[in-house]
Amino acid sequence: MDRNFYYALGRPLSPLYSLIMRLREQFYLNGVLASTALDVPVISIGNLTLGGTGKTPLVQHLARLLQRNGFRPAIISRGYGGATKERVNIVSDGNKVLLAASYVGDEPRMLAETLPGVPVLTGVVRKLPAAKAIEMGADVLLLDDGFQHLAIHRDLDLVLFSADELAGNSRVFPGGDLREPVRALYRAHAFVLTGTDESNIARAVGFKTLLQKKFPDRPIFFSGSRAVGLVRQETDGSRTQVQQNELAGRRCLAFCGIARPDGFRKTLTQLAIEPTSFKALPDHHAYKEQTVRQLVQTAEQTHADCLLCTEKDLVKLRGVALKLPLYGVIMQAAPESGLDQLVLHCAARKNQRLPLPEQCV
Repeated sequence: MDRNFYYALGRPLSPLYSLIMRLREQFYLNGVLASTALDVPVISIGNLTLGGTGKTPLVQHLARLLQRNGFRPAIISRGYGGATKERVNIVSDGNKVLLAASYVGDEPRMLAETLPGVPVLTGVVRKLPAAKAIEMGADVLLLDDGFQHLAIHRDLDLVLFSADELAGNSRVFPGGDLREPVRALYRAHAFVLTGTDESNIARAVGFKTLLQKKFPDRPIFFSGSRAVGLVRQETDGSRTQVQQNELAGRRCLAFCGIARPDGFRKTLTQLAIEPTSFKALPDHHAYKEQTVRQLVQTAEQTHADCLLCTEKDLVKLRGVALKLPLYGVIMQAAPESGLDQLVLHCAARKNQRLPLPEQCV
């Protein structure tokens, strides 16, 4: 059913949920609930809305940026969708990927696979994996999906919005797309409009103008995304970089389990890939036997000769035997350089590495 149907059902509960979130915020601001300050800079990448705003590609970008400029970043995540109940989970120690997506969640596993040298840790009480990361030598922490996690003090709070949809229906869950009331944005230090491209730049500029009016002292950045590669994944999880023309003339069944499947559709259009069929699955979808069987059946019905998905989906299909070749699109965030400078300045200031070079690497 359409999500607006469910939002209509949940609308009577929105004021109550909004009140709870406001009280929780005040408890942290007034010291009733403790917010732990850490010895290293903490940079939070989060959002006000439910669903995807491109956090994971931006976390990847910032981790690589910090690495290139001599920092030792680590990523701290809640590990949504993972089965583990452990308080601290080392998904990657920076040298080796240690835990499966089914155990710690698809996004932490994907980050661990794509960021060699960067420790990735998860835990519901995030100050515990944060402390472990510092013990392992991290000098900057990236708090993935951290805007609502007030139990850790952050030195830079980045809030992301989709350039296609700023705040949905502007109602608080369960009657709308917002995780907490709009007033919570006063906690943010900067805003990032993600997924910006030629097709939505006019809308993105309008969103930026609206945010500037409400928050004139906060910097606002655009961030595009681009497909940087295509890989073929074998059953054992090994991957081979392939040229885009390998799919020329192929009949692909495209599928994804992400919050905004239209973003993947747009990417395929930009790559001039026209799938025989497109299947959108729920965000963080677990690829169990029934789902895999349905995908194969759909491929047979549409006479597809290969499968195509996002990188986030690939990590959950490791070890899954498929009858058809499996390909994945690799994406990278491309934010404005001003955002890079802001992040590096934050990391350098607390690490006492000022002044910064004029140009970041």
